[in-house]
Amino acid sequence: MRSHKSVYKILREIYNKHRRKYPENGDSDQICCMWSTNDPPDIIDDTEPINDIESAFDIVIDEDEALNLYDMYLEEAAKQILKIKNRN
Repeated sequence: MRSHKSVYKILREIYNKHRRKYPENGDSDQICCMWSTNDPPDIIDDTEPINDIESAFDIVIDEDEALNLYDMYLEEAAKQILKIKNRN
């Protein structure tokens, strides 16, 4: 079982990887910054950032969970990922 701290660290790495693609977003620690905020995607699930999160934590994120994560800050998202992981 991973700790909140280790989930946060991995999630931050994923966040940094994708946030760099959109310099206009800045660094607010909001999950939404992994996609363009000037031209947000119509669908969040099955995008590269979500796929990276699923792979890193061996979880499946459905459309509703993806939308919830999109609106979270990294700290809150790490807690949510632990909840998803514990359900599986």
